[in-house]
Amino acid sequence: MRTARLTIDPAFAIGAVDRRLFGSFVEHLGRCVYGGIHEPGHPEADPLGLRRDVLALTRELGVSMVRYPGGNFVSGYRWEDGVGPVDDRPRRLDLAWKTIEPNTFGLDEFMAWAAAAQVEPMMAVNLGTRGVQEACDLLEYANHPGGTRLSDLRRAHGAQQPYGIRLWCLGNELDGPWQVGHKTAEEYGRLAAETARAMKLIDPSVSLVACGSSGRGMPTFASWEATVLEHTYEHVDYISAHSYYDPTDGDRASLLASAVDMDAFISEVVATADHVAARLRQTRKLKVSFDEWNVWYQSRVQGDLDGRGWVEAPALLEDDYTAVDAVVVGDLLITLLRHADRVGVAAQAQLANVIAPIRTRTGGPAWRQTIFHPFALTARYARGTVLRTEPVSPTYPTKRYGDVPVLDTVALHDEESGGLTVFAVNRGTDDLPLDLDLRGLSGLRPVQHLSLVAGDDPEGVNTEAEPDRVTPRELPTGTVDGDRCAVRLPAVSWNVLRFAPLA
Repeated sequence: MRTARLTIDPAFAIGAVDRRLFGSFVEHLGRCVYGGIHEPGHPEADPLGLRRDVLALTRELGVSMVRYPGGNFVSGYRWEDGVGPVDDRPRRLDLAWKTIEPNTFGLDEFMAWAAAAQVEPMMAVNLGTRGVQEACDLLEYANHPGGTRLSDLRRAHGAQQPYGIRLWCLGNELDGPWQVGHKTAEEYGRLAAETARAMKLIDPSVSLVACGSSGRGMPTFASWEATVLEHTYEHVDYISAHSYYDPTDGDRASLLASAVDMDAFISEVVATADHVAARLRQTRKLKVSFDEWNVWYQSRVQGDLDGRGWVEAPALLEDDYTAVDAVVVGDLLITLLRHADRVGVAAQAQLANVIAPIRTRTGGPAWRQTIFHPFALTARYARGTVLRTEPVSPTYPTKRYGDVPVLDTVALHDEESGGLTVFAVNRGTDDLPLDLDLRGLSGLRPVQHLSLVAGDDPEGVNTEAEPDRVTPRELPTGTVDGDRCAVRLPAVSWNVLRFAPLA
């Protein structure tokens, strides 16, 4: 039987975990907002129409930050439509998703929801059809204390204190020809730089994200980042990256290795940013905001859009996630953690109904999709400092990525508690014995082995009728011999191995 080995030493530290890595995404798309987080008249709705059951699941998921209001939607959005008395708000055509936007949920409602969900807001400004002035107006409305027309307008709408939003996206995916207001890298770079400069004059405390490529496969990838950062490097704090992985071609072996692509994407964006920094003689290291990522059955999207007129909050992109999809999501989280020194923000897209860990029925219950579990457990247990691991693992062949390791891992040492957590994925179709060498952290004992196993039921999904069909299970913690621990990772599984100091 093939085996794998892993040596863990606290001397090989990558960096501390930024809690912003456990972000999510709420876009005015399908039933993410309307019928997802906001449903007036629902039995679980609060006086603002916020679904309490979705709020509870959001807190359980461990989400730290939520990006809003898009996504493609933001490139045609007028933020003023979503503030003030609801009865006075206009209904608009949303060109991004070809729907009617009622604007009954906007910035003020989102901020109330974020407070209830206990998450940090990440706001995007429209640089598709709008520009510098509109971005500054939104920032003034949100963050200025008072004494100006827009800050006093916020106060008149009931928010006496400024929202204090610290994290802002300078547009969305403007390299994409599908985007309303699509731009060249030169056009976007100049606009983003001017917008960033003006926003920081209003509020120097904000952190800004420039748009990177919409995906590693874009024909302008890397050259887009290089041009944009030539204009914006001194004004922004992050460059964004987006990536989705589509299971519909049936190539499960490659799907399970999706993290190989994400890993390369991050490394290439970092290399490009560092090249620009060298050219500009900048010593500050820019970080990556991986603010859209997930498994997404993208080949089904056109079917959702075809033959439908202009309607309000249709069911769009409501993928049912399998057990295999959950293992892939867990592996993508491992990759984000392994780049904790350069990835400072991440947002899984999206939170509710739309390619989401949380599903709801309008007027009915909410439940956890399979992908809910690896996110929730990672957010709960990924504490402290990420350690560099060099696993010795067998490989297996894939069509997309060649031979890839069966094992993928990341380890975190919590200096405060002295504990250690190892996240490990077995991509293989056989159980994988794993030998952990803990000589650098002697005096630890295994206390828990949680495993989300897809090998037994790879197509298993969680539904309203069977909400707990796929959930993590407790497995034996493994045998200990001195500073070594031997565990068995089930076939096609995502695992959490927790160790605590000896009493």
